Parts: sequence; C-alpha cells; structure tokens
Amino acid sequence: QVQLVESGGGSVQPGGSLRLSCAASGITFSQYNFAWHREVPGMEREMVAVISDDGETTKYGDSMKGRSSISRDNGRNTVYLQMSSLKPEDTAVYFCYAYRRSPSGLGIITDYWGRGTQVTVSS
Repeated sequence: QVQLVESGGGSVQPGGSLRLSCAASGITFSQYNFAWHREVPGMEREMVAVISDDGETTKYGDSMKGRSSISRDNGRNTVYLQMSSLKPEDTAVYFCYAYRRSPSGLGIITDYWGRGTQVTVSS
C-alpha cells in the first residue's frame, strides 16, 4: 500500500519558517519525481516545487520562488520543503505528490497524493 505522509505543518507568524516533510512508503522511492502543491479552499491547487527522481533538477512555482527549497533524502524515503519568509497568503493545505513519467517522458504513468498538512501564517 502506497502512503505519502506529510508532516511539519502548523501555525507560524509572518516572516517565519517551516520545514515540511513527506515520508513515502510502498513505492520504489528513487524512481519517483516529487512535488509539493498547495490548495486554498475555493482556489485551484497550485504547484509549489518539484524535484526529479535523481534530485538533480528542481523547479519552483512563482508563488514561493526564492522563499522555498525542495530536497529529498533517498535513504530516508523522504522529501522536504523548506519555506522561509512566510506570508499570510502562504496559508494553505500543502500536499505531497509522487509521480513517474513514461519512458518517453510525455505522460505520467503512476501518481500518488498525500493527504496534506495545514500551514497557517498569521500574526
């Protein structure tokens, strides 16, 4: 059974930092790309950061570019999202997403979502 379990969310004051973790089980971790997405009720889920299966490539969404850093530890089957200079508009549920692309790279053949962790930025 595949599980992606997010942790590290919580309440923080503006300007603060948080590190989210996503612990994966039931998959061959090193074969999966990972991403963090976030969602605010009533709005579309948006991509925050992506990291490739080998950890060599990262990509960031505009919303947290320069204020976040995604990383992975293949030995611990865990992906991290370090967030800093947090703003009230960063308040959202943050989801971990794991996916594998087809050999051609043109499509996603397998993907999984975690249940999310709430991040609240408020004074």
